Amino acid sequence: MADAIRILYIDDDPGLGVLLRRALASPEFLVDAVETGDEALLRLAENDYHIAALDHNLTNEIGLDLIPKIRALPNPPPIIYVTGSEDARIAVAALKAGAVDYVWKDVQGHYRDLLREAIRTAIEQDRLRLRAEESRRQVEEARDRAEALLREVNHRVANSLAIVSSFITLQSHAIDEPAAKQMLQECQARILAVAGVHRSLYTSGDVRFIDVNSYLASLVKELAASAAGRCAVRFSGVSSPVRLSTDRAVSLGVIVTELVTNACKYAYECSEPGEVRVTVQHSGDSALVVRVEDDGVGWTGEGPIKGTGIGSRVVKAMAQTLRADLRYLPAAPGTVAELSIPI
Repeated sequence: MADAIRILYIDDDPGLGVLLRRALASPEFLVDAVETGDEALLRLAENDYHIAALDHNLTNEIGLDLIPKIRALPNPPPIIYVTGSEDARIAVAALKAGAVDYVWKDVQGHYRDLLREAIRTAIEQDRLRLRAEESRRQVEEARDRAEALLREVNHRVANSLAIVSSFITLQSHAIDEPAAKQMLQECQARILAVAGVHRSLYTSGDVRFIDVNSYLASLVKELAASAAGRCAVRFSGVSSPVRLSTDRAVSLGVIVTELVTNACKYAYECSEPGEVRVTVQHSGDSALVVRVEDDGVGWTGEGPIKGTGIGSRVVKAMAQTLRADLRYLPAAPGTVAELSIPI
C-alpha cells in the first residue's frame, strides 16, 4: 500500500464514509474517514494525505469554513469539495476558497465514480505543479550561482586592473620625461574608469546594469584625488536612480575621465587652479545628459587640439558606442562639454 493514493474523507455521516471506503477499495486508493473538522485537521497535520475530500455539511460548521484552515497547514493536500446542493454558488465559493475541484453528491451514489476520476485528475495536476515548482527552484538556483560567479569575476577583474594601474605607477616613477609620464598617467586614468565599473558590478544586485549616480560619484572622487593641486572636481547627480548596461557604463566612464582630465590639464594652465563640475540631468524620459564644465580659458570643440589627440579620439569612439551626441556649448568663461545619451 506504499504507493496507494491516501485520501481523507471528511463527512459528518459515518455511513457515507464507510460506503466511500468500499466504493474506492483497491490497491490504488486508501481511504480514511473522519466526521468533524477538528479531527480532520489533526489527521492532516499528523499524516501525509494526497487528497482531502470535503463534504459541505459538517456537524458544527460547513466545508467552506474548513477549506482555509486546511490550506493553512504546512503541507496541505489538494481539496475536492463534495456537495449535495445543486446551488452552483456553493461550488464556485469552494473553488474560490481554494478547492481544486468539486463533485455533486447525488442520491444514487454515482458521485463516487466521479470522485474517483476527480481524485486522479487532482493528483496529476498536483504532480505537475510540484514538478513546475522544482524546475523553477532549479532555474533560480542556477541563476543565483551564475550571478554569484559573475560578481566574483567582476571582483577579480577590478583587482587585476588595480594591479595593472599600480604597475603603471611604478613605471611612471622610473621615467624622467614629463610627456611620457603624462601619457602613462592618462592611460592609468582610463584603466581606473573601467575598474570602477567592475567594482560597481561586484556590489550590484543586478550585474547587468550600473547605477549612473553611484558609479560617476565614485569615479569623480578618484579623479579628484588624482587631480589634487591642479583642480577641484565636483559631482552632482540626478535625484532618481538611472541605470545603464555594463558596456555603456564603461564607455560613459571613459568619456568622463577624458573630459575631466583634459579640463584639469588645459583649462587652468595659465591661472590658479579652478573647479571642474560633472553633472547628470534627465532630458525628458528618453535621454540622460552628462556635462563636464570648467571656468577656464574655454574651448568650443573647434580648432587645434592640445596634446597628442588620443583622448579626443577615445571620446569620439566611446560616444559612438553609446550612440550619444557630444557637443560643446557656449560658455563665458570656460568650457561646457555636453553628452546626450539615449536611455
